[in-house]
Amino acid sequence: MESGELRTLGINFGDLSNSFQKSKFVVLSIPYEQTTSYKSGTKEGPKAIIDASRYIELYDEELNKCPSLAGIHTLGELLVDYSGPEQMTNKIYKSVKNIINKDKVLISLGGEHSITAGLVKAFSEIYSDLTVLQLDAHADLRQEYEGTKFSHASAIRRTLDYCNAVQVGIRSISSEEIDFLKTTDKTKIFFAKDIVKKGLKEYLKKIIDSLSDTVYITIDLDVLDPSIMPAVGTPEPGGIGWYDILELLKEVSAKKRVVGADVVELLPLGENIAPNFLAAKLIYKLVAYIDKNI
Repeated sequence: MESGELRTLGINFGDLSNSFQKSKFVVLSIPYEQTTSYKSGTKEGPKAIIDASRYIELYDEELNKCPSLAGIHTLGELLVDYSGPEQMTNKIYKSVKNIINKDKVLISLGGEHSITAGLVKAFSEIYSDLTVLQLDAHADLRQEYEGTKFSHASAIRRTLDYCNAVQVGIRSISSEEIDFLKTTDKTKIFFAKDIVKKGLKEYLKKIIDSLSDTVYITIDLDVLDPSIMPAVGTPEPGGIGWYDILELLKEVSAKKRVVGADVVELLPLGENIAPNFLAAKLIYKLVAYIDKNI
């Protein structure tokens, strides 16, 4: 990635000063927002997450280790191209290819969910057996939305151009998307209503068995119940709880090779910093689970 494409944030994830060369994990902020359709403000999400991350305890009591010792380097934030959603998708794709080639685990922070398509395109060129695991309240399978095929509402539809997907926690889907599902075998959905009714353990093996050996994880924070994650553009009722999402990430990381991830759609709520901290802690837990099994 060219240095001119990045803006230095002045703060690092976890308040860590690890060098790029010595770090297994790389954090990239992509504060892009152009196609949101309800509440706006997700462009402020990456900075809020990194700011909150400076107050996380680096020792993980569950795993009895400090995941930060694997090295977490904060690149900064990618300069946004507002000439159009397709142009920004292409910029993301071109910008991250070199990072992936350097065998780093790239964790990108959005911004809106449309950033995922460019990221997945780049990863799919490196990993031919890639599957996307989407944790989300919304299916994001529309062919286009409000005049663009590169909308946040089309994020997973666009990733299907490059690889298969497994969608978990979905509880909002349009009739158009239901019709599309009848025509494709490229994605499998595990609805929130079923997971909440029967419990995650009933579906955990099925979710993992639906994935290929190499996995990219995209986490839209509205997958979580709005009682613990109200800071999203469209806070759908119901959703996954904190310990269930940790269990899912832990098991996927243990059974599969997780090569990259993004966390998107945080919409900071001013003085209510709890959602920001939750997002930062969730990312750090994902780092811990991935590092344990590398």
